[in-house]
Amino acid sequence: MKENQTNDIKSVVFHDSQPVSLAEIQARIFMIRGVQVMLDRDLAVFYKVETAKLNRQVKRNIGRFPEDFMFQLTKKEWESLKCQFGISNVRGGDRRALPYVFTEQGVSQLSGVLHNALAEDISVKIMRAFVAMRRFITANAGLFQRVGVLEQKQIETDKKLDVVLDKIEELSPAATTEELFGTGCVWDAYSFLSSLVRRAQQRIILIDNYVDERTLLLLDKRASGVECTVHTRFSKQTELDFEKHNKQNAEIKKIQLPLHIHDRYLIIDDEVWLLGASVKDMGHGLCTIIKVDFTPEMVLSFLKE
Repeated sequence: MKENQTNDIKSVVFHDSQPVSLAEIQARIFMIRGVQVMLDRDLAVFYKVETAKLNRQVKRNIGRFPEDFMFQLTKKEWESLKCQFGISNVRGGDRRALPYVFTEQGVSQLSGVLHNALAEDISVKIMRAFVAMRRFITANAGLFQRVGVLEQKQIETDKKLDVVLDKIEELSPAATTEELFGTGCVWDAYSFLSSLVRRAQQRIILIDNYVDERTLLLLDKRASGVECTVHTRFSKQTELDFEKHNKQNAEIKKIQLPLHIHDRYLIIDDEVWLLGASVKDMGHGLCTIIKVDFTPEMVLSFLKE
């Protein structure tokens, strides 16, 4: 074989002395648009010609290849075929044009247009491979049907499960808008705040005069991509805590609070929650967390005064 032949021939090569087996041919028969077909590049390998030459010969005799004998794959069909059967561009060359496929009738016409000593012998073997594949499919039609039924039942089961889960979510009680925590209820307060943090989809803004590493750990429970900003009074130690935290975790921004701010607020997306104590002290003494009707912008506007 010549050195300048294309990669699709070099990658799957059969020497003249090496007969092509039925299994090798069957491995390159695919089901597309409900019919069995073979790729032009695979046929070119078996006929020992370049893919481009095979297609040129076909186009010169295009009258012998109607659409039910040969057709070109769509981009979607080609991508699906490559994913489903692990076909790579290496075996067929890095070709930009979408490949053509030949049905059993199309293959029978190839021996007449390819002036190749192997054409007639190879065509007979390929036709036998098509027949063998067709018999296999017919013999196992019942099995394929049962598999199809099982897949359909699985799809229906998944749909029913989605409906059940949606109904459960619909009937679930709405999140409480106020909580009262007695002295010593540290875990209850922490759990409730954690649930609020996890609900955030876009942003979290905490307004709290006093924060420490416990506050930062709580805010780390937010979902990926949720922005977080803390308005607080910070010292050198607080700045160091933020700096060390942000080196290893998603950034939490800090903004210095004016001295006259007293209440604590937790903004979750467009909700505003009034906190009866600093996050780090929540539950140590009697305190309340309650959702208020103020907009986040209204609360944030006072921080600029």
